[in-house]
Parts: sequence; C-alpha cells; structure tokens
Amino acid sequence: MTSGQRLGRRELNRTLLRRQLLDTPAELSVAAAVEHLVGVQAQLPTAPYIGLWSRLAGFRHDDLADLITERRLVRVALMRSTLHLVTAADCRWLRPAVQQVLDRELANVPAFGPRLAGMDLDALLDEARAGLRERPMTATELGNHLRKRWPDGDATAMAYAVRNRETLVQVPPRGLWGKSGLPRHVTAAQWLGDGDGIPAATGPGAEGETRARQQAMILRYLAAFGPATIRDMQAWSGVTGLAEVVEPLRPRLRVRADDRGRDLWDLPDAPAAGADAPAPLRFLPEYDNALLSHADRTRIMPDGVTFSSYWGRLRPRSVIRGGFLADGFLAGLWSIPRESNGHVLSIEPFARLRPADAEAATETGRQLLAFVTGDQEGRVELTGADA
Repeated sequence: MTSGQRLGRRELNRTLLRRQLLDTPAELSVAAAVEHLVGVQAQLPTAPYIGLWSRLAGFRHDDLADLITERRLVRVALMRSTLHLVTAADCRWLRPAVQQVLDRELANVPAFGPRLAGMDLDALLDEARAGLRERPMTATELGNHLRKRWPDGDATAMAYAVRNRETLVQVPPRGLWGKSGLPRHVTAAQWLGDGDGIPAATGPGAEGETRARQQAMILRYLAAFGPATIRDMQAWSGVTGLAEVVEPLRPRLRVRADDRGRDLWDLPDAPAAGADAPAPLRFLPEYDNALLSHADRTRIMPDGVTFSSYWGRLRPRSVIRGGFLADGFLAGLWSIPRESNGHVLSIEPFARLRPADAEAATETGRQLLAFVTGDQEGRVELTGADA
C-alpha cells in the first residue's frame, strides 16, 4: 500500500540533491559527510576530493588526506564490488552486508571462477594473510606470492579471490592528494586493529545477522538517496533479493509512489524538497554515487542520456574529468586536458545553458580549477553547445 501524493521527477531530483548535500554547501566534518553518504566512489584517487569539494563548505585536500593517513577512512571494495571510501566503522559492518555481491562476482566472472575450481580457498586466504602481514602488496605482488605455494595456479585469479573473500584496504600513499603510488593492500584486520578480521556471517544465526546488517544498510541508503524503489536499492548495493529484507521494515518506513505508480520507500522524517527548490550548478567527479545509485536514473539524468553514454563522451586524455549538474540534472562534461597552454578547464554542455548557468559554470569552474591545480589564474572554456 502506498500513502500520500505521487512524487514527480523534479521532486525526486531536488530531494536527491538535498540528501546528497548538493543543494547547499554542508557545514559537516569530512567523516560525518562520508558516513552520511554511505561512502563515496573511490575507483579514482581524486574522485572523493572532487565529490566532497562540491558538497562541503571550506573543504581542503588535507581534510580528507589526514583521515586516510589516520586510518579513520579506508578505501575498500564494497557496494557493486567497486572501490569506496568509507569510515572505518562502516567498513566493519558494510562489507559483510554486501559480501554476496563479491562472492557472486568471483563465481560468475569467467576469468576467475573456472580458474579457481578445486582450489582450497581457505588455505589461499591463510597464505595471503600471512604474506600481507609481512608487507602491503599490489594485486600482482600478491598473486606472485601465492604462486610460490601454488605454482600452477593463476596468479590474477588467486589475487582476485583474496580481494573478494577477504576485506582488503588500500593503504597510503594511495588515495592521498598529490601523492603517487600503486594500490597496495593489507587486510582490514591489520589496518584497523580488528583482531581476526571482518568475516562474513557464518554458522548458526548467520542469515539473521546478515539480514540485520542489510536492513541497517537500507536505512542508511534511504537517508542519502531516498525515496527509492527496491530495484534502486539493489542497483546501488548490488545485493539481490532485497524485497524480503525491506518488507519487515515497513512499519518504520513511509511508502509513496512515483509518477509511474511504483512504490518509493523512504524514511518518514528524512528531508525532502519541492520541485521548485533551488539547484545550484555543481561539478561532480567522473564516478559519483549521485549518478549511479538508482536503477531508474531519470531523477538526475536528462532525457536521452544514460550513464554509459555520458561516460563514453568523457575525454579519455584528460588528467581529471567528470560531469556537472545544472538545474539539478546532468548537463554536460568537464575536463582538465593532459597537455595545455597553462591550466585550462574545458566545459562541454550537452545543450545550450541558460545565461545564469553559463555564468555559474564559468565562476564555479575557476574555483574547481584552482582547487585541482592550485592555479588561481587558470582559464575556463565553454565549448560545444555554448561555444
């Protein structure tokens, strides 16, 4: 049963912006923001910095880098089996909540599953843990280490099995602004001091324990991304079968409908925004969960644009790149070219911008360019539809 009026596309858009801290710069600490967002995409080391710069008032590079160095934030494979930056506390319970996603990937990807057939994965994990206690390793180094015991094993598949079955975190300098370094891993148990580690729930009561974690995950998701359908929740997390997890939460949730009549689950007291709420221009990194975390992305994607088509248009030779929002929706691309005469931020709208948005793109773009490069005198160029 649904209750209340139906929510239109613009209402969902404005509410998403509010919950994603994209409507006005938030006066939150970095740790509090990352916790509220249930982590931020971190496949690219620079992405969390850009995403938080667009969300937090007065954000500085060291505000994030220091938390990574202090082990209060960690880079770890979580939702959709992709790398996220999360708080240490969230790492401990979120990984078991999404473990089925990593297990499914390991079994179903042809490059890994068949090559691990017959292997004692428990022994593999024990050997990997022993090696990682000696030093952090890249995936290649870990695979080569495992080959010493299993010389006929596939090094890549074995390393990936460890990545998906054991909670591994990437250690600094990876993830620090302006620092270089290959992604090297240790176990979360080592890095966070968690004794025996962060295993997926097993044994008597394991199913109930996993369900409780997944319910906690859904409540956190709705706070940052709701209102949402169950398909949206599954698209964000990668976890399947969530209808059975969500249904017992019904007494604690409000269920409304979108303009197509689909059930939208939500926290009853979560902030919402009307269709006419302000939506300032915002720059996002190449991957940002605001763009990725719904099965139906029309609440933030314009007509005729999918995430895949957006990603396919990004300039491949740029040092750093992403998309920008205007009037709440993805409106185009931005990039800082790898080779340029001085520092240049190129902005390429999908369609001609309103004059106020073009002015905001130029001004906010200068601020972004200064944040990324340190150059206060860099140029911003509007190209394509606004050339």
